[in-house]
Formats: sequence, structure tokens, C-alpha cells
Amino acid sequence: MATAARRSNTEEISNVIDVLADALRKKNVEGVVSVYAPDNVMFVLAPPLQYTKENAPGGEGVEAWFSTFDGPLGYELRDLKITSGNDIAFSHSLSHLTGKKTSGEPVDLWYRETLCFQRFGSEWKIAHQHESVPFYMDGSGKAATDLKP
Repeated sequence: MATAARRSNTEEISNVIDVLADALRKKNVEGVVSVYAPDNVMFVLAPPLQYTKENAPGGEGVEAWFSTFDGPLGYELRDLKITSGNDIAFSHSLSHLTGKKTSGEPVDLWYRETLCFQRFGSEWKIAHQHESVPFYMDGSGKAATDLKP
């Protein structure tokens, strides 16, 4: 693929990520849902192990999750890398979510995030999302949610 086309794809994908980030920060359900492919698969932090179009929470699930936070969310990406082809691309980053739960508990979580994109006509959509946190290898099985880059 020509370098100019690859650069254009990277810019377009970066814009999709920006739309997602802005929508998360503003708790904009429609903005979040708009960047996903209709048959996307998600391996996100919340159970179950995987979401597909058969069990995806959709806008109602996003709205329910947003309602567990009091006020806006903080969301930032560090070390974002984007690799693209003609119709398939992926990104990976360290993602940082902050906010305050309605219970008053603060949230300050760094996690690993990989997004896989597919081109649908002229639009890039997220076809797969994978989020994870490491766990301590001391036999406790505890998630290492206290790590920071």
C-alpha cells in the first residue's frame, strides 16, 4: 500500500478513536455506539467473557454503565500505535479511565486496549475490542488494577 494511503487510513482511524474518546468523556451513548460495527465482538473488562451481537449490551448497556458514574469520565490513551492495511487495521494503547462512581468511590484505572477496525464502504468501524489488566502471579489471582505506566 502506498505511504500516502496508509497515512490517510491512520488519520481516519485516529478520528474514530477521537470520536470514541470524546463520547466516553461526555457520556454520549449515541457517540459511543456509532463507532462500532454491527457485528463487533468485544472482550472488555466487564463480564461476560465476550460480547457478540447476540448478547451485546448496545446503547442500553452503555447508558446503564454511564449511570454508575457521577459526573463526567476521564479517558486518555498513552502510547497509541495504529497499523493499517486497505480494509483492516488495529490500534493498541494503554488506556486510562477516571471518574467517580455514584457510590462516591473514585475510579483511576490503567488498562491495555486493542481495537481492530474494518472498513465498511468509506467508513472505519471497530470490529473487535479487547481490554485487559494484568494479574498478580503470586497465586492470589488478583487483578493488578493499581499499576500505572
